[in-house]
Amino acid sequence: MAAEVPQMAANGVESDKPAGLNKYTLLCALLASTNSILLGYDIGVMSGAVLFIKENLKITSVQVEILVGSLNVLSLVGSLASGKTSDYIGRRYTIVLAAATFLVGAVLMGFAPSFPWLLAGRVVAGIGVGYSLMISPLYTAEISPAMKRGFLTSLPEVFIVSGILIGYIVNYSLSSLPQNINWRLMLGLAAVPAVAVGFGVMAMPESPRWLVMKGRTEEARRVLIKVSDSVQEAESRLGDITKAAASTDSIDGNWRGQGVWKELLLNPSPPVRRILIAAIGINFFMQASGNDAVIYYCPEVFKAAGIQNKRQLFGVNVIMGVAKASFVLISALYLDRFGRRPLLLLGTTGMAVSSAVLGIGSKFLEHSDTKPLWAIIVCIVAVCADVSFFSIGLGPITWVYTSEIFPLRLRAQGTGLAISVNRLVSGVMSMTFLTISEKITFGGMFFVLSGTMVVATVLFYFLLPETKNKTLEEVWALFEDKSKSECDEREMQMKEI
Repeated sequence: MAAEVPQMAANGVESDKPAGLNKYTLLCALLASTNSILLGYDIGVMSGAVLFIKENLKITSVQVEILVGSLNVLSLVGSLASGKTSDYIGRRYTIVLAAATFLVGAVLMGFAPSFPWLLAGRVVAGIGVGYSLMISPLYTAEISPAMKRGFLTSLPEVFIVSGILIGYIVNYSLSSLPQNINWRLMLGLAAVPAVAVGFGVMAMPESPRWLVMKGRTEEARRVLIKVSDSVQEAESRLGDITKAAASTDSIDGNWRGQGVWKELLLNPSPPVRRILIAAIGINFFMQASGNDAVIYYCPEVFKAAGIQNKRQLFGVNVIMGVAKASFVLISALYLDRFGRRPLLLLGTTGMAVSSAVLGIGSKFLEHSDTKPLWAIIVCIVAVCADVSFFSIGLGPITWVYTSEIFPLRLRAQGTGLAISVNRLVSGVMSMTFLTISEKITFGGMFFVLSGTMVVATVLFYFLLPETKNKTLEEVWALFEDKSKSECDEREMQMKEI
């Protein structure tokens, strides 16, 4: 069969697969992205569960911040380790490892008899989340064709948002149960999708790019035929991948990702340096936007605004989750049509305006004794707009962009490094949001987040090239060409002097 493939391609014989989005590719992307639902569910369910945990276990606000933020901080451990792990054991088994680790954490949290046990469960789950956030978009990017990569690689964010919405609905549904039971069920139910993900990914093929890096070219060819619309397309993609791997001397059955950290951090070339700035920058601002913290502490924000009933607070969360889910779907569907840059810049600009409006509304309510309904509605609309613009831009595009700009040899560990920054900033924001807000008020905090998004918009405009419709091998050339043009420009300036 392997010997027949080149001959079929040479004769112009195509496979029976219809043009457009390959169904097998879509299935693999959906299975890989389902792993991301674990983080989304945790974010959504913890925003409500923490209210009951605080009352049931009698913990302080500082302990609440540690509990919420610990998952994000520890997930950077998983993100850093995931690059080397996926280079060693493969992308597919790394997804299984991520689900299994989160499963252990969910069980620990569900049966935790005290705060230390609950925190231990968060630590274990955090490591699993770190693995998941790196490997899901990376695997999807490596099996996707260039014309559909934006849509398919944004699916992890779709599942994160879906998980958040499911978490909100679970909060609302279980909030009437006894206080010592409801939060345990909320957290423990995360084990269900973890088990499903662990078994589901066993039906997925390995990444063809990883197979090429391991010298298993025939296996890579068979996978590419399945995920391509024709044999010609599969052969063309295989040629590009093999050429890219050969140019970096990475086709080696004994290759385990060795030397990558040195190439990334100790002696990066100008193109690699530009890629690192772009990848780390977009991941930094994704979390510096405060989106995770706003979702975690939204009930606290609206308690301060005047909504005291817990079911009403959870109802606001459901509304916010629906808005977030709707817009991330819109972004995913149009990402390959409009490109990464336009949607990213629209999203950060919208977040800057929404956060400013939310800051104004919060400031008004802080100085109002009557808490007028119209001001509360303005704040609710502003929060929904903020998370919606995040779902249009930074939410899906961060995963897409990070997973597609690194060259093949550096992709797994470079992506892991960038996402570890994402997780670190998320943890810092989650663990300091309430403390800082107590010092400068919620209104002041939202003004800070608005200013952060203004800075992000300017930097993204100047630093991030468009990658739409480029193969992963062609994306590298965008940064390489920019670097060469800058060198040529400096040489011309020197000659003129």
